[in-house]
Amino acid sequence: MRSAYSVRARSSLLPCALSCDRSDLPARSPESADVRDHGGMTEVSSLTGRLLVATPALADPNFDRAVVLLLDHDEQGSLGVVLNRPTPVGVGDVLLPWAPLAGAPGVVFQGGPVAMDSALGVAVIPGEEGPLGWRRVYGAIGLVDLETPPELLAAALGGLRIFAGYSGWGPGQLEAELGEGAWYVVESEPGDVSFPDPERLWRAVLRRQRSELAMVATYPDDPSLN
Repeated sequence: MRSAYSVRARSSLLPCALSCDRSDLPARSPESADVRDHGGMTEVSSLTGRLLVATPALADPNFDRAVVLLLDHDEQGSLGVVLNRPTPVGVGDVLLPWAPLAGAPGVVFQGGPVAMDSALGVAVIPGEEGPLGWRRVYGAIGLVDLETPPELLAAALGGLRIFAGYSGWGPGQLEAELGEGAWYVVESEPGDVSFPDPERLWRAVLRRQRSELAMVATYPDDPSLN
C-alpha cells in the first residue's frame, strides 16, 4: 500500500468498509487559503499543527464535536485530520504490519469526508531528529511513510494513528467558518494524536484551556435536555 507521506498525496485503496459510497458528504478540496484578521485578532500566516475544535454552534454533522489537527495550512490550502472519529475497522485489517504500533484503540480513524479511500499515518516522535520514513509537521508531530518497514520507526514512535481520508478547505472556506464562530483554534499537544479515549477528547481539549473555553467543556450533548 502506498503511503500518503506527503499531505497532498493519496495512497492506494482501502477496503470498502472504509471507502463505500460517501456521496452524501461534502467534498471540500484543499485549495489555497490564508488566515486573516478576525475579530481584531492578529493575522496568523499558518495554523499548521494547531487544533480546530468544533464549537457547539457548528451545524455540519460531519464535524459535530470534532477535534481537527491541521497538518498543512499555507498558500496551497488547509488540510487536517479529525482526531476523535474511530471506525470499527482495525488497523490490522488494512495495514497489518503497523497494527502493533498503533495506539489504543487500535482502529482506523476517519480523518474527514475527503478521499476516504486514502490512508494517512500520523505519529509522535520526540527529539530533534526523526528516523527515515517520518517527516516532521509541527513539534513532535509528523507524517509516517506507510511504505517504510515499521521496524525502522518502532523504537522511536511515541504514538501512531492511521486515518482514512482527511478534512480540507478551499479558498476562504476555513476563514469564513472561523468568522462564523464554527471553530475554536487552540494549541495541540503530542498526546492528542493518540488520545486513548476519543469520545472524551473534545471535552479534554477544551477543559485544559486557561480561558472561558474551559467552561464550554461542560456544554451538554443535547442542549434541549439542559
